[in-house]
Amino acid sequence: MNEIRVRFAPSPTGYLHIGGLRTALYNYLFARKEKGTFILRIEDTDKSRQVPGAIENLINTLNALGLDYDEGPGRESKFAPYIQSERLSLYKEHAQYLLDSGFAYPCFCSPETLTKMREEQQSKGEFVKYDRRCLSLTKSEIEQKIAAGEKYVIRLKMPDNRKFQFNDLIRGEVEMDSNQSDDQVLLKSDGFPTYHLAAVVDDHLMQISHIIRGEEWLSSTPKHIYLYECLGWETPKWVHLPLILNADRTKLSKRMNDVSVDSYLAKGYLKEALINFVALLGWHPSDDRELFTLDELCNAFSLERVNKAGAIFDLTKLDWMNGQYLHSLPVEDIAMRCKHLFLEKGYDLSDENKYQLAIAVARERCTLLNEIVDYCKMFYQPEELKNDDIKTLLAPEAQKVLAWFATNLPILSAWDTESIQNLVNSGIAELGIKGKKFYTPLRLALIHQQHGPELPSTFIILGKEESIKRLQQYLPS
Repeated sequence: MNEIRVRFAPSPTGYLHIGGLRTALYNYLFARKEKGTFILRIEDTDKSRQVPGAIENLINTLNALGLDYDEGPGRESKFAPYIQSERLSLYKEHAQYLLDSGFAYPCFCSPETLTKMREEQQSKGEFVKYDRRCLSLTKSEIEQKIAAGEKYVIRLKMPDNRKFQFNDLIRGEVEMDSNQSDDQVLLKSDGFPTYHLAAVVDDHLMQISHIIRGEEWLSSTPKHIYLYECLGWETPKWVHLPLILNADRTKLSKRMNDVSVDSYLAKGYLKEALINFVALLGWHPSDDRELFTLDELCNAFSLERVNKAGAIFDLTKLDWMNGQYLHSLPVEDIAMRCKHLFLEKGYDLSDENKYQLAIAVARERCTLLNEIVDYCKMFYQPEELKNDDIKTLLAPEAQKVLAWFATNLPILSAWDTESIQNLVNSGIAELGIKGKKFYTPLRLALIHQQHGPELPSTFIILGKEESIKRLQQYLPS
């Protein structure tokens, strides 16, 4: 198997989370680096956990992040279909082969029986696994139970006292004892396969060369190796990615943490920052560089530089990285991505020049897209002035400052940063007022707050007409 073929195979049980994104990203980067094929496969065989609309959300999120798959739903090839619930006959066929060959057996134990069995094993401090009570059933007994309509599952008969040895491209040589593996259910009583059977069958039939998945599947690898062996197939290469950890080194959990990728995008994180940040959750480049475009990651990525140790999810680092992209991407790009947020607030964006200028100033002072729209409120719909601020504006010195600018702004010939700064300097010199007593009245009148961008920037964003109008509002008519 020479061609590199990898897959991201999520279950549609909710939104794509950070751990899933990292798995998808590493598969994507590896495929692109090796000129291989990146496949999306939907593992939807557990109908009890499936969330309506989750498949569409997964696909939309991958597309939004620029992780375009080569094969998958909507991009069919000879290996289709890519949704497991559409492949049930394949799993039943292979489960039957395993039964007929003696590698698997039917199990008629009820959920209540299994629960009681596990509780007894736990109370004795034993390894919790199925005790094979149905393995001793005769062919006649099995036929009678089936004829009577008893529900049953099909279990894999794992070998006893066997050491499974395999090479993991991140961890090196791994050895695991079969006695620490259960007789895994392969086919459930409803005819749907478990992950273990479906993944092995699909990975073989789709000619997957490398299984790149999370560390939580490491303990299942002996079962999968044995299934490949029973079915007479060559195993792929194994790659188990390190855990993603909280700052306290506990496992990052989608039940305990806000780890939905959509949630981060909705908060105003940029896709470039998310991709860059997640890429470094386990992988490290050959130098100390931290900022990469997706194309640069494709060129630099290698499985050899993925760590064994868990990766710390550092939100402060993500915020820093997002700020770097927010400040470095073209202003027009940031403005386009922010526009819907401004429109949702009801801001009038008919003056495109004002909008672009506001974005340019705001992005230097913000970390997230959502913060930009909040920052720019002063230019579009400033807050109502507080009583104390109104008193400040009506003070004699403040009135002098406002009146001087209301008189001199209309006759200013050029409307640029240098000309406005010269005008500010002239105002300070002529009025003999400086510091807070000079700047505060202007900011209160223009943006209804005592702190904001440099005065020339504020005047330029508002424009000459709007600036004069806002100043005159607090002068006697």
